[in-house]
Amino acid sequence: MTRNRLILVTLGVMMSLFMASMESTVIATAMPTIVAQLGGLENYSWVFSIYLLTSTTTGPIFGKLSDIFGRRPIFMAAIILFVVGSFLCGIANTMGQLIAARAVQGVGAGGLMPLAFIIVGDIYTLEQRTRVQGLFSGVWGVSSVIGPLIGGFLVDTVSWHWVFLVNIPAAIIAAGLVWFGWSGVARPTGARPAIDYAGAGLLIVAVVALLLGLNDLGRTLNQGLIGLALAATGALIWVELRAPAPILPLRLLKDRMFAVACIHGLLAGWALFGSMSYVPLYVQGVLGTTATEAGSTLTPLLLGWVFTSILASRILLRVSYRTVAVTGMMFFMVGAVLLTQAPAFGSRVLLMVALTLLGIGMGASIPSFLIAVQTSVSRSQMGAATASIQFSRQIGGTIGVAVLGIVLAAQLTSSLAAAGLAPDAFPIDALLGEGTSNVELPAAARPALADAIGATFNMTLGIALFATIATFFAPSGNITQLRDRREAQDAAISAGD
Repeated sequence: MTRNRLILVTLGVMMSLFMASMESTVIATAMPTIVAQLGGLENYSWVFSIYLLTSTTTGPIFGKLSDIFGRRPIFMAAIILFVVGSFLCGIANTMGQLIAARAVQGVGAGGLMPLAFIIVGDIYTLEQRTRVQGLFSGVWGVSSVIGPLIGGFLVDTVSWHWVFLVNIPAAIIAAGLVWFGWSGVARPTGARPAIDYAGAGLLIVAVVALLLGLNDLGRTLNQGLIGLALAATGALIWVELRAPAPILPLRLLKDRMFAVACIHGLLAGWALFGSMSYVPLYVQGVLGTTATEAGSTLTPLLLGWVFTSILASRILLRVSYRTVAVTGMMFFMVGAVLLTQAPAFGSRVLLMVALTLLGIGMGASIPSFLIAVQTSVSRSQMGAATASIQFSRQIGGTIGVAVLGIVLAAQLTSSLAAAGLAPDAFPIDALLGEGTSNVELPAAARPALADAIGATFNMTLGIALFATIATFFAPSGNITQLRDRREAQDAAISAGD
């Protein structure tokens, strides 16, 4: 691939990654306005969760399909689905329509996010990847964090519909860049392994049942769904360990580095994206700011993430990836502690300091594990392995949003009851400060919301602790040693053939 074509492909996949990851959080500051216009506060978390659910479920499937059919056709299929979903979101007139459209949009994003990192692993050498992958991790972090800021700006200046419609021209440009720039990258040759339809189906059933079940654990039906999720997970493990080309490469979990990377992704994704979804709600609903100000609160997280991801990737050739990841997670842990104190002090500044430290932690740990995994697996497994790392982080965020939503609702009801108020004593939408100037809120209403969000931050601290501990179990060494070990193994296999 020539240098010019390399630049075109890089720009295209970078744009697609930016859009897909941004859509997981851009909705945060638009939701108060959307709820005010469409109603349905009881479905607040589902607008987040359905996108995370579909993108999480389909990510490993797209990754494996790209190993079988090649990167470009699967990338194009994903971006078409993303455009269709974005258009449907933009024209939605009811909360039900919006949730359904977000599901379609999430399916497309489920392909775009892992494929961006997979394609980088294909077209760059290890030395180049340590520079570029950090940049891509920074873009992923920037887009995830800047989403609420962009969402708030569009809501305040244009319309919430443009939070979604703005994706369409950008996605078309990204697709054109990748299509015309792609050249010189060999497509898979030889007999194609059978597609793991059973694994894909069981993965979808397990994740969907889990998320639906977590929506209300008090109902018998939801408890049954949790049981279904556990049964489907058990069947998935059985199938994947026997499939010739599994969607989830569970055999790689025998490798301690890959296993730790997946555990870290699950827990860190839960802690960060779960809590981050409720930060704008706190700033806007408790502190009484505008949507744009609520989104800007996440800017320090963005800055910490981008700067650290670029720096961390560049030093990986000289420093052990475990050292970089552990150092980052220590910052992450301190940030989680400070996050729990922000509601007590009612301080937006303290909140921003905490978010900065969380960003530093993710910026250091994510590219470290990603590059280490891509370096240690064979090229035929790179798509599935990369998508699995993405999957672990996304499923963590998906579960985090859902579980923290349960905690938020339960604590809000409890705090209102302690103040002698029933949840239906006044419009709950009035807590969001959107178009409710004629509603007089009880004095205890906003403190109750602050207590509820504080409870979600406390749970985040516990999850962050486990994520930090898990990082210490990563094996020592550096990525050049991982590369040499993989090349030696590949040579031995070739010699045996």
